Amino acid sequence: MKHFQKILLITIPFLFFSWGFFAHQKINRLAVFTLPVEMIGFYKKNIQYISEASVNPDRRRYAIPEEAPRHYIDLDEYGDSAATKLPRYWKDAVAKYGEDSLTRHGIVPWHINRVYYQLKDAFLLKDPDRILRISADLGHYIADAHVPLHTTKNYDGQLSNQVGIHAFWESRLPELFFNEYDFFVGKAEYLENVQLASWNAVIGANAALDSVLRFERQLSLKMGHRKFNFETKGKQTAKVVSIEYARSYHQLLSGMVERQMRESVKMIGDVWYTAWVDAGQPDLKVLIDYKPTEEELILRREELKKWKEQRLSNPRAHETEGN
Repeated sequence: MKHFQKILLITIPFLFFSWGFFAHQKINRLAVFTLPVEMIGFYKKNIQYISEASVNPDRRRYAIPEEAPRHYIDLDEYGDSAATKLPRYWKDAVAKYGEDSLTRHGIVPWHINRVYYQLKDAFLLKDPDRILRISADLGHYIADAHVPLHTTKNYDGQLSNQVGIHAFWESRLPELFFNEYDFFVGKAEYLENVQLASWNAVIGANAALDSVLRFERQLSLKMGHRKFNFETKGKQTAKVVSIEYARSYHQLLSGMVERQMRESVKMIGDVWYTAWVDAGQPDLKVLIDYKPTEEELILRREELKKWKEQRLSNPRAHETEGN
């Protein structure tokens, strides 16, 4: 019984973490190298923080009730063709479904857009600590939007007798095969509409969902008891999906995990870059070793608030800003 409890303690936490700590940290780290010369110095100087803080949103899920819905969207709760029919902008979605209903089924594509504006504000304030913290968070949410199992109420295969597929797909596979992936994704590019780009990520991930579930179900029937074995790390032993099974499934997916990780890396770089451009391309080199005083930050926040109030009085201002 004690042995079983030990295994349970090791394996259960990973069922509920998106992409797994390993993959999130790698994705955020790789995104730094997509940035232009004007940004990369600041981000490289802080690359360890950007990588390690990528998992902070997952850590908050147990302390902040409103955190969990920011990581997923259960498209199948909205009926057929939800991926194309759901309102793209938060105000329109709230008007149609109500905020409580939306939150109950996940808000990741809308939340990405919200955090993008927070990052833009951080650049406007020239607040290095805030830029780094929000950049790390934003990377996490964007990566989550690329996970097929984050687009369905059957998020862990619990509705199809495939419990554990969540951690298998987004933790076990990246950890086993990361070194085989090619992460040359090119340079960050400006996005005309971050909100629509977020939806495109979700739609692409959801399109892969059928294959994620169907291939695993077929492979499980074929390989039976060879699906699991035990691995020992230090003094701990855990029941895990076998390497043989993982490789077979990985091959059936035809590069899907690599593609979703690559797209995550590229979009994170794109959104960081877009926020910086939309903030007027502030000089990040002067922020590398700079710590603004609290008084300076208060003054900057007041100035930003006044600027926003003036902007909101303009009916042509972007409808999604500040949502």
